[in-house]
Amino acid sequence: MEDILVNLGKQLKRIRVNKNLSLKQVAEMSDVSIGLISKIENFRTTPSLPVLLKIMQSLEIDLSELNLTSNNTAPYILIRKGEGTIEDREDSVGLEYTFLFSDNISESNLRTYIVNVKKDVYREPISTDAKEIIYVIQGKLNYIINDEVIVLEAGDTLFFDGSIPHAVQNIYNETASMLKMYMIQKYPY
Repeated sequence: MEDILVNLGKQLKRIRVNKNLSLKQVAEMSDVSIGLISKIENFRTTPSLPVLLKIMQSLEIDLSELNLTSNNTAPYILIRKGEGTIEDREDSVGLEYTFLFSDNISESNLRTYIVNVKKDVYREPISTDAKEIIYVIQGKLNYIINDEVIVLEAGDTLFFDGSIPHAVQNIYNETASMLKMYMIQKYPY
């Protein structure tokens, strides 16, 4: 299932790419940082209305051109084996994000992924507007939070505030797989 925010991020990225615009170009035209645009496109944050409007103006699109509806009509979410969607993440080379589902939960939006971290990968520290939960399914990897290296192995669970800069590293002999959930705080409008 895709919620409205995931759908919005995908649409903005698709339009930007179809217009052959880089993140830098859109950032310069909209006066919004490259990092914030990337976070919006990669579902790591929710844009404020003024920021969304600036990006839309730089892309020369109207609100009516965007699909702002949710496609979930069932009272439950079922994801069968292999049904996830692999997402292209420009800021996470060597990591494969498979989108499983997203749903609204009380004051937060929940997004869930399976992330495969290949051997010899290091992703630079980033921050998100979410509380994050990681469950290691297989393998071993390092999660770095504020310069502290936490070694995670299959069966370990890590919960943390994603606004704290964090990185992931796999220096071990095999690809590690983890279930990763983001609980993004909704902003009152």
